[in-house]
Amino acid sequence: MFKKPTRKQFIIRRVILSSLATAAVAIIVTIAVLSMLGYRLNSNNGTLQQGALLQFDSRPNGADVYVDDRQVGGRTATKQAVVAGTHTVVMKKAGYEDWSRTLTIEPGTLTWLNYTRLVPTERKPQTVAQYGALTQLEFSPDLKWAVAHEAAHDPSFHSIDLRSETVKSQLLTLPTTLYSEPDVADAGHVFSIVRWNTPSRHVLISHEFSGKREWIVLDTQDVARSVNVTRLLNVDFKDLQFAGTNGSSLYGLTNDGVIRKLDLGAGSMSRAFVTNVERFQMYSTKVLVYNGTNPDKPETHLVGVYRDGDEASSVLREVKKDVPLSIATSEYFGSDYVAIAEGSRVTVLKGAYPSAQAQSTIASLKQFATFSTAQTVDVLSFSPSGEYVAAQAGGQLATYEIEYKRSSTATRDTSRPLLWLDAAHLWTDASDTLRMRDFDGTNTQAIMPVAVGFDATLSQNGRFMYAVAKTDKGLGLQRVRMILE
Repeated sequence: MFKKPTRKQFIIRRVILSSLATAAVAIIVTIAVLSMLGYRLNSNNGTLQQGALLQFDSRPNGADVYVDDRQVGGRTATKQAVVAGTHTVVMKKAGYEDWSRTLTIEPGTLTWLNYTRLVPTERKPQTVAQYGALTQLEFSPDLKWAVAHEAAHDPSFHSIDLRSETVKSQLLTLPTTLYSEPDVADAGHVFSIVRWNTPSRHVLISHEFSGKREWIVLDTQDVARSVNVTRLLNVDFKDLQFAGTNGSSLYGLTNDGVIRKLDLGAGSMSRAFVTNVERFQMYSTKVLVYNGTNPDKPETHLVGVYRDGDEASSVLREVKKDVPLSIATSEYFGSDYVAIAEGSRVTVLKGAYPSAQAQSTIASLKQFATFSTAQTVDVLSFSPSGEYVAAQAGGQLATYEIEYKRSSTATRDTSRPLLWLDAAHLWTDASDTLRMRDFDGTNTQAIMPVAVGFDATLSQNGRFMYAVAKTDKGLGLQRVRMILE
């Protein structure tokens, strides 16, 4: 027989039910919050640990992903939550070499492994342009063109169109009116390709003759509009580099160590922006870094930066001359980064380039990171995206990741330098073989036999790798298919 509960019992039941509901809500909320913060139960030891998230992608995508030998659900692009610690990631796709990386993941972080470039297991080179001889071949920054030079004394260059799978070529010949002493037999003419400009239309040509040198800007779309810079301005330059995007603005380093800006359209040259310069290099089209000296301190040498539009340059480091010194700069997510190598120590600065009003201080650039190499740094560079700093020192490659504040080291062949292939990969032609590797030196792959000393590149869509190789008929531009689909 049902007995109606007393008022006291009813209150007790309500308190118990309310307490259980509150506890359940608290537990659910706690679990949800811990889950959002990345906490996971470690099945190996039963402890609760804050995890991390890995995001995967590959080129081509559709690769299977394994984390610590366990397959991740879905194919690239995909993701996986993991507990913090050291993990080995492997990506596999039929017809391609396996890719792997072991890295330590910090708790509560998001790590992108989206730079993976898978390499086909079968790599058969195909000749797309044949030459009897070749002195130079340089690919344009937009990867749509190449310019090739067969003989040093010949003022003719091949413009190669790489925009489609059918490679086309056009011969460009400098008019005899454009360069000096064209009819002097013993002038010893030597023409050489120096560099492309950023929009990939103009090419800087060096012409040496009778113990002299002049500079010519070759317009690959209209040779008649090419310009002899030395003749136009009547100045001897040690080096020229493009500024801006129109092919008419350049920075020039004169033989007396002065950097000036040139306007070929107006036929004019600016005042001296930087003095006592030994060498310089452009970043983008508006910033240059340089190595120089201080005439008041002959026992030292220095590195600095100049930004287009500033009244003066800014010295960033000055050290004794017996300490090797190099500098590189880039931009990453809206911040300026500068890497300075003093001997075997590399310092990375972050912030904004000093203003002209504060050129005596680098207060706007703060120390971001430091790392050291086993030997003196030979080559210092940023990746094209600005995400990685690479220091080549003897047989070592030392890399620093800006995004994750992580450094790594690997061995390298000292016979040839490593050059950037894209935003996350390096290449070298050491031992007559084109080899590609990830920015940290891992996943090295031999792509194809090559002739040493020529440029190499990926096509704009990443479908092909182009390089110069020896053939039965001389030298040829060859390519290997990198994406099979």
